[in-house]
Amino acid sequence: MTTTFSRDNLPFPESLPEFQRLFPDDAACAAYLEAIRWRGGFVCGGCGAAGEPYRIKTRPHVLVCRKCRKETRLTVGTVMQDSHTPLSIWFWAAYLVSSLTPGISAVQFQRQLGLSRYETAFQILHKLRAGMVRPGRDRIGGGDGHVEVDEVWIGGETRGQGRGVHGKTLVAAAVEVCQSKKRIGKAAPRRNGKYAGRLRIEVVPDRSAESLCGFVENAVESGALIVTDGYQGYNTLAARGYQHVPVVLDGDPATTDDFLPISHLVFSNLKTWLRGCHHGVSPQHLQAYLNEFAFRFNRRFYPFNAFRSLLGIGGQVAAPTYDGLYSGEWKHPTCGRAAS
Repeated sequence: MTTTFSRDNLPFPESLPEFQRLFPDDAACAAYLEAIRWRGGFVCGGCGAAGEPYRIKTRPHVLVCRKCRKETRLTVGTVMQDSHTPLSIWFWAAYLVSSLTPGISAVQFQRQLGLSRYETAFQILHKLRAGMVRPGRDRIGGGDGHVEVDEVWIGGETRGQGRGVHGKTLVAAAVEVCQSKKRIGKAAPRRNGKYAGRLRIEVVPDRSAESLCGFVENAVESGALIVTDGYQGYNTLAARGYQHVPVVLDGDPATTDDFLPISHLVFSNLKTWLRGCHHGVSPQHLQAYLNEFAFRFNRRFYPFNAFRSLLGIGGQVAAPTYDGLYSGEWKHPTCGRAAS
């Protein structure tokens, strides 16, 4: 029996049994991917003919045009291109990464899926992380709330090197602060009713105004109200068209909790996740993990929708090769800088 999916209302699994029912084999995964790529029905890339293609039973990811006989591979132009891994493995990876709150490490993924090589699990997860950044995504901060912007050093301890940030990587974040109108019982809303909206997070080369304000311009809508600490690197935000409110924290936790509570909570969760799930991440690959963190954070209220979203986004972008991940030639979709 051939599995078909409605192009207008693609389902998403809300449990492991439902996932197994929707995607029992590679053919079902191919049908889902086809529905994502051609919402209006299959169109041949060679002759432009539309209509039901021929299907190859032994190669479900290949469609053949009935008019010109051109073969079209469903994975071309996606994060799965040129992969010899079965589609079912890719779908399991997308489901586990998007639906599990902490995601999944390459070691766990290799063990759970019974993969023979760690490198296969590592590359699949990194390719999916490339698909977690929507091409041409919009900037945040266009609503009624404001945006918190801050930066943090990410990295392990540097024993024996004295004070400083030796071997650490600078990460900047911009997060929308929204006001909740809901009240749970008689309890006061947490953090004065504030909650985090969308997040943009990126590795930046240094704390210069060019780097920090450049990040803000790429991530936040012009004219938005931005709250930062009193660091001078943000002083040119007003001249760049933003409503800038600098707050001198002086290391006071109470002041931080009043003016930058959401960004500091984001950084705390990020560090806990990197240490707990991945036991640390090298600077070379940090941006890819930031992409994953932001992807799941921005979809935390609809975790199972994230699976469908990931496959949709991943069907529009290219991904790194295994050699590219280590050569430094791969450019991250967010910042355009090389992996190294």
